[in-house]
Order: sequence, then C-alpha cells, then structure tokens
Amino acid sequence: MPNNYKNAKVDLTATSATVLYTCPEDTTALVKSILASEDSGNADTLTVTITSGSSVFSLFKVKAIGANTTVELLTEPLVVQENEILKVTAATADRLHVVASLLEIS
Repeated sequence: MPNNYKNAKVDLTATSATVLYTCPEDTTALVKSILASEDSGNADTLTVTITSGSSVFSLFKVKAIGANTTVELLTEPLVVQENEILKVTAATADRLHVVASLLEIS
C-alpha cells in the first residue's frame, strides 16, 4: 500500500475530549502540522493528548489560542503509531477548529 497524505479536522463544538485522528493498524503516521484556529473573537485554550492503549500522554496542556488567530502547535513532526489516538479538548465550546496534516506510511 502506498504512502497516503491526509488531513484530519474537527470543529470543537463541545468541551469534551474529541478524537482528531486515529492511526490505522499496520500504519505509522507522521503528523507534519497541527493548526488551531479561534474563530469567535474570544481567546481560548486547547489541550492536546495522545492515547496509547489505556495510557494518555499530554502534548499541550491548556495551550493559549488568541482571539481570531491561528497557531501552529508543532515545531517538528510528531510520530503516531498504529492504534494511537490524537485527541483535542477546548476550554469553551464553539470557538476552536483544529486541522492536522499528516502522512500515513503502511
């Protein structure tokens, strides 16, 4: 199976942890970018985690996102292994959009 470029996107309409991306079986993903955009005119915060089995690891804990701004969260690619899950949580509903750009390698 060839390499597959993808994006994953979510509109955070609630304040619960929301799945942004789940890495498929027999695949490794290189996440090149995670953009967080605030579109309500109110600053907010975002938490990003990666889940591996029953373990949850914090990537960004209460990361500030300014009003009407877009923030690139990554400075280097992030490796996500098979069955690992990237989740994002907004402090306030209906303010943040998150888009990840990635390469799946099978």
